[in-house]
Amino acid sequence: MKIAAVIPARYKSTRFEGKPLAPILNKPMVRHVYESVIKSDALSEVLIATEDSRVYDACRGFGANVIMTKDTHQSGTDRVIEAAAGTGADIILNIQGDEPLVNTEIIDALIKPFKEGSDILYTSVKTPIYSYDEFTDPNNVKVVVDKNNFGIYFSRSPIPYDRGNPQGLKDFKDMFGFKHLGFYGYTKDFLIEFGKMPPSYLEKKEMLEQLRAIENGYKIKVNTVSISTIPVDVPGDIKKVENFILKSYNK
Repeated sequence: MKIAAVIPARYKSTRFEGKPLAPILNKPMVRHVYESVIKSDALSEVLIATEDSRVYDACRGFGANVIMTKDTHQSGTDRVIEAAAGTGADIILNIQGDEPLVNTEIIDALIKPFKEGSDILYTSVKTPIYSYDEFTDPNNVKVVVDKNNFGIYFSRSPIPYDRGNPQGLKDFKDMFGFKHLGFYGYTKDFLIEFGKMPPSYLEKKEMLEQLRAIENGYKIKVNTVSISTIPVDVPGDIKKVENFILKSYNK
């Protein structure tokens, strides 16, 4: 089984233009992602996919395998699909270029279901939520799963809703639910098929493209990891990531 990781790195981000090249502790963000991903021994190939020559040149500068893709893609997944077409891999991992804290635990959790079952087409990961603020923040996607860890629903709303204790939720001392982390694994054949599906009703409501698969009757295996990453959506997130890295170094 050959497994390739593709890192979509779009320069023209609406909320943060030039994001892949934003410095985190004097190193471009996309380099942090790439150097974390290549630590995995399970991968046969790691590829950065971008639409901008500045990102391309920077990635070539630190020795990364990088390709230019179309600048008309509507999502990172579309960029991954274009890049995946040129690989000989059976399994494709989508590792977002704005996730500088990705690690091998996440990569292993994405890959494991494919090794355990031949019927697995699509994987992702989740992590426990113990904070009320994190649970109610619409920027954090929540997921509920069945007893076999297949996703039932993904939402920006707090799910599941605790009907028996709606007023005392802030004082809850246990786990609230699961946060979905935006990393994905697919069989190459399914990824290509997924790209042909039109955006679905729930996907457009929640702005979560994984709902497209569920609405079309496909299952997503969502394994649990012990860490929560800090995606970089806006410039202010850079300092959060730097503080996390510095604390980790000083432990």
